[in-house]
Amino acid sequence: MFFDPLYLLVMVPGMLLSLWASMRVKSTFHRYSQVASRSGLTGADAARELLRRQGIEGVKVEPVEGFLSDHYDPGARTLRLSPDVYHGRSLASLGVAAHEAGHAIQHAHDYKPLAFRSLVVRPAMLGSNLGMIVLGLGLALQVSGMVWLGIVLFSAFVVFTLVTLPVEFNASSRAVAALIDGQIISQSEAVDTKKVLDAAALTYVAAAISAVMQLLYFLWRAGILGGNRQEE
Repeated sequence: MFFDPLYLLVMVPGMLLSLWASMRVKSTFHRYSQVASRSGLTGADAARELLRRQGIEGVKVEPVEGFLSDHYDPGARTLRLSPDVYHGRSLASLGVAAHEAGHAIQHAHDYKPLAFRSLVVRPAMLGSNLGMIVLGLGLALQVSGMVWLGIVLFSAFVVFTLVTLPVEFNASSRAVAALIDGQIISQSEAVDTKKVLDAAALTYVAAAISAVMQLLYFLWRAGILGGNRQEE
């Protein structure tokens, strides 16, 4: 399986798309990190203000090391922002901080896709690695039970990447709307802020496409989509 030219043909487009999306988000963030917001608020200030306006209490906002390592931890009810975002006063910083605050708002409002994503995150991480190993061994040993187990495990990862899309898009839409409603950014600033969030969303789209393509390949190799798993 690992030397199958078809596997490389399936994987290369996804890898290139992921690489392009990563470069795009970094370049877009860098560009708009040079554009100061009129409000003068830092990303941390904006996140706290958005949470306050939503009446959400008990969510901590703290810095975390790394470049664009920003995330919301629903278990700890903590919004962690990278240094450039936490301390930054640019449109890029406000956009990313508001996006993460959007996840905290989703959590507080019991947004179902976020709850489902949190439920499948551990099986998904297990399936992304173990699933491929089990499936590969099953194909090599021609053990159908192992093949099916590998496919089920890897499918959990695919489901995770797909459900991540509406979660991320919804958080971004909430972020831009909240920033405008809170008069933290103007309508004209919202255009550039949205560009940063749209670029970030491409990384999730690339991950989902790559995962789906892999699953289709595995289904073909297992003979489920017309392939022949006896062919090695």
